[in-house]
Amino acid sequence: MHERKPNRLKGYDYSRDNMFYVTICVHDRICCFGKITEGSGRDLTLPVTRKIMQLNEYGKLAWKQWEWLAEQYPYVVLHAFVVMPDHVHGIIEIYRDHIDGSDRDLTQMEKCEYDVHGGSGRDLTLQDDRDMTLPDGKRIKIKSLSELIGAYKTTVSKQIHLLGYTKFAWQRSFHDRIIHHEQEYIHDTDYILSNPSNWNLKKDSRGM
Repeated sequence: MHERKPNRLKGYDYSRDNMFYVTICVHDRICCFGKITEGSGRDLTLPVTRKIMQLNEYGKLAWKQWEWLAEQYPYVVLHAFVVMPDHVHGIIEIYRDHIDGSDRDLTQMEKCEYDVHGGSGRDLTLQDDRDMTLPDGKRIKIKSLSELIGAYKTTVSKQIHLLGYTKFAWQRSFHDRIIHHEQEYIHDTDYILSNPSNWNLKKDSRGM
């Protein structure tokens, strides 16, 4: 087996406030969440053909559990998301002020103060306070990105197994990238929303 390379910044606290672009793949890239079909639509007066994702019962679970993250963890803010036949893409944000009902102004996103290649910037070994007090006085611990995605993958797998697809499994780990600024956020959002249109219909042959 090829050695897996770490895809996270060494020493970085992934429970701190930030936006992350995330990709999670099904084991062996089996197309089990549904299929992409060519649907018809209309742009102004001109007929157009577009590809749409038709979720099956497993795909609907993958979507529902993504929304569950924001319901379960009040500091989680969900942005663009798509379920594809064999993977999901999403932008997930850890934002403590959201607990108080605040919304982040994307025009004020600060560029991360570090060099991903280990150059100058803030000390990545500094840890944010992972304990936070809710308005009702209850103390909670802020989960890291890995813990949040782990909760998502575990609950999706469990519910799919209960439906009878006991061989379902996610690919080990996941891919993530920190979103540094607004333009990157816009680019990633566009990519996620246009993912069905860029799907090769031949890939759907890798079904269960």
